[in-house]
Amino acid sequence: MTSDEHVQAAAAASEPNPGEPQLCPRLSIDQLDRELTQFGPILDQRPRSFGGFTIGMALAEKILLVRTRKGWTAPLKANEVQAEFEKNRGPRNIVLKARQMGITTWASARFFLRTITRPGTLTLQVAHTREAAEEIFRIVHRFVNWLPEELREGPLRTSRANTRQIAFPELDSQYRVVTAGDRNAGRGLTVQNLHCSELAHWPGHPAETLAGLRAAMAPDAELILESTPDGVGGCFHEEWLKAAETGTVQHFFPWWLEKSYRARAVDAASLCEEERELVAQYKLTLAQIGFRRQMRANFRGLALQEFAESAETCFRVSGEPVFELEPVEARLAELERTVEPIRPIALRRNGELEIWLPAVPGKEYLVSVDPAGGGVRGDYSAIEVLEMATGLQCAEFAGHVGGLELAQLASGLAREYNRAVLVVERNNHGAGVLAYLEKPCAYEHVYRHGGHPGWLTTSLSRPAALGKLASALVDEPQRFMSRRFLAECRSFVRLADGSAGARAGTHDDRVMAMAIGLAAREELLQSGRTRAHSGSR
Repeated sequence: MTSDEHVQAAAAASEPNPGEPQLCPRLSIDQLDRELTQFGPILDQRPRSFGGFTIGMALAEKILLVRTRKGWTAPLKANEVQAEFEKNRGPRNIVLKARQMGITTWASARFFLRTITRPGTLTLQVAHTREAAEEIFRIVHRFVNWLPEELREGPLRTSRANTRQIAFPELDSQYRVVTAGDRNAGRGLTVQNLHCSELAHWPGHPAETLAGLRAAMAPDAELILESTPDGVGGCFHEEWLKAAETGTVQHFFPWWLEKSYRARAVDAASLCEEERELVAQYKLTLAQIGFRRQMRANFRGLALQEFAESAETCFRVSGEPVFELEPVEARLAELERTVEPIRPIALRRNGELEIWLPAVPGKEYLVSVDPAGGGVRGDYSAIEVLEMATGLQCAEFAGHVGGLELAQLASGLAREYNRAVLVVERNNHGAGVLAYLEKPCAYEHVYRHGGHPGWLTTSLSRPAALGKLASALVDEPQRFMSRRFLAECRSFVRLADGSAGARAGTHDDRVMAMAIGLAAREELLQSGRTRAHSGSR
């Protein structure tokens, strides 16, 4: 069977259902032959007649063939996950997903179309193993082999299609697939499209490899980082956590978006509370619950990682946790899965500052600060806003600020929350922040201990503060509103030297700000000191 016959047979086998939009009804192969490069600038446009689909999605369905899970050859029509990715995609993307959702295939197709419609384009896909790289290359090679003959023998004639490289000399474009183990991947190249597949599973030093690849990207290049999770910490987890800071679009795709993940339906009367919540919030069917039970029985502790349900709990923790994980993960699930999920009522500073509960006239509050240096690398400065009477978390900030900027931000929040008591750790960078609070911020309600402003973290006060936080997480987890804070609690572990801290590749700034705030709050309540007394000089 010729390539054209493949196309015709596959198209005939996948006629649109009545009522579905007819994609590219006037798009002919002759047009593609003559005007292929004219599609490059308009791939992301969404004509009204396409029913919300992009021209790129329509072009993929028109000329690209893939092999289905059943072994059939079929046009590449976007599934639910692929369409959702295309809807929200930006120039920089990070995708956290369950197994086999079709993202690698879609990234290959998207970048293949960008390669053949934009002269001078170099696309680079990086896989975690040699076998994975070969499988990706087979997908791309299939695109080429099954192109309409007019294209394959015309503008898309190849001069090289081996060693996981395809060159299109008439376009001066190339498509390459390499492995993350190649230390020279991307070196000396200018890359317009970069897809890093299964980043969480890259060997060696993935952060260094990724930095080298980023250095090869052209200014207007498109980036897709995607992976199933592998654990708390590491390059992919770090990239996911700092996505907002780096202007990267986050995409999370739980397992139930894949239509094939079904099993024998369970009895509705057998549903546990967690399963009922999943059904209520995500409209899961009893067949999907049956698959979930089957998957958990087969994968056991790896189930939440391989078949992700939450962007927080899918990252497994290694090492001995300091805090009890059961209440932490239960609270995370409650924040995410309730029929009305708990979300911030306001976001400021590009999402670095989250507010759940505004200040209420007459109530007293406490603002605790764990300062850092403020550089773009290293630790974050963290701020927690707590209601004094209950310890309820009202707001949270974490970001790379320090010095005067941090003092202004913290004092501004404290003033907003009824001139709250401001507790600043005075170790290291905190001394400078405290000085700025005195002048020029002129904030008077600063926590003092032993005649000195600020909280002093010592070998005695630190474990005591962490102990109070551990108790609060078990006794009253509903106090806590921040999924980011709870995620830090999951990765706060016993270290090799016997101390407690963030697992490698993670942060504990929110944890320490909260621990300091709860400890200072308890001290103030027990001593009966008022807000005014705590700030007297």
